Amino acid sequence: MNVASIREIARGMEISIGKLNKADLIRQIQKMEGNFPCFGTALNGVCDQTECLWREDCLAGAARPKVEG
Repeated sequence: MNVASIREIARGMEISIGKLNKADLIRQIQKMEGNFPCFGTALNGVCDQTECLWREDCLAGAARPKVEG
């Protein structure tokens, strides 16, 4: 989801946007929804929040293990 769409959602929830980046905006939205503010923190692509609106974007940027070789 692009930042403009995320900002629109945040405004609709009366979240102060300020200079928050995409990840921080999403975490604020997650908090307001009563969810864990966990966007971008999935390790190794593991996330049990299967119904999360942000899941696809989150897992795309999730930390991956370093492959040695």
